[in-house]
Amino acid sequence: MQSQHDWNEARFECFNGLGASIMNMHLAQLNVGRLAAPTDDPRVKEFMDNLDLVNGIGKSMPGFVWMMEGSGEPGQGNTEAKIGDDPQFVANLTVWEDVKSLETFVWGTIHRKFYERRTEWFEMMRDMHFVMWWVPEGHQPTLDEAMERLAHRREHGDSDTAFGWEWLRDAKMHRTHACAPRVA
Repeated sequence: MQSQHDWNEARFECFNGLGASIMNMHLAQLNVGRLAAPTDDPRVKEFMDNLDLVNGIGKSMPGFVWMMEGSGEPGQGNTEAKIGDDPQFVANLTVWEDVKSLETFVWGTIHRKFYERRTEWFEMMRDMHFVMWWVPEGHQPTLDEAMERLAHRREHGDSDTAFGWEWLRDAKMHRTHACAPRVA
């Protein structure tokens, strides 16, 4: 069994053909889901109407690096980043400087309120729908790359290649917020 790692200040030796160098690593995350209705349906209107707000907060957070974008149309977020032929199966792909930055956004902003209400707007997925992994500083992962990481986590569980919150010793906020009972 592989051990957990303290990656908040992650650095790896990378060989570039000129000898060893040290490269900073950033944290990528992919979250996929199937909307309960098409993006223009009243059942997901509140979610769609708040995408720009929530994404804007994320982009303004210390430690935010990059987000996969859609068309830039107001109220669409990156829901146009569809997976396969299903327009309701959407993805959110971002890169952060470190664990603390992502965790602060997810659990310490309005994002948490939307996370707590996710069952109102998204179908329950049977498969794992979230994955994180380390990328070299400056790398912007593709959706295909991210889906490969998710598939790896589904098949092999948490590892250095693909992992969830529990794999990260530095991640603490999720322990109190992720599984908190839903408030009616």
